[in-house]
Amino acid sequence: MASQRMSRASGTEGTDGTDRTDGTDRTEGADGAPGAEPRPDAGGGSGPDPDSAAVAAAEKAGPAGGESVRVDSWIWSVRLAKTRSSGATACRGGHVRVNGERVKPAHALRVGDEVRLRQENRERVVVVKRLIRKRVGAPVAVQCYVDNSPPPPPRQAVAPAGIRDRGAGRPTKRDRRDMERLRGDADRARLGDSFREE
Repeated sequence: MASQRMSRASGTEGTDGTDRTDGTDRTEGADGAPGAEPRPDAGGGSGPDPDSAAVAAAEKAGPAGGESVRVDSWIWSVRLAKTRSSGATACRGGHVRVNGERVKPAHALRVGDEVRLRQENRERVVVVKRLIRKRVGAPVAVQCYVDNSPPPPPRQAVAPAGIRDRGAGRPTKRDRRDMERLRGDADRARLGDSFREE
């Protein structure tokens, strides 16, 4: 109480958070410091927009000025290739096409180019929306291209291998042949049966 009287007498801050000398509002932030901005997690606001943060990260990772970006570096940056060297190897092997033409790893990309990347029995078709040079997180990387890829082929249903009880020991010949029949390895199972019949 005495400190409040002193602050009122000296003409500084009152109990309602206003400065008595010039009448300006000096509210306290979430951490208690006068004039501080409230923290986003303080419950008052929703915080920064995650999309704007992703765009800012992509802008930061982009080339400065009118510089170009190599195709091997770009496909690595947007997470289409696991490493930059694997991106360069794909370019050298003819697995990367830009606007329908095979390209070398040092080919300069431009916004609007169509990049086709063939990998693991699947072709990825993307249109460059933003040029970036540094590798970024997946949510940011997705905003740097438009994915026009065909859907991946459906996975073939594979029957699970014979599951044995724990401690059952090594399978016998009969157990092994039964498991091969289940897996669909009929040729091998028949061959085993023919030896058994003789």
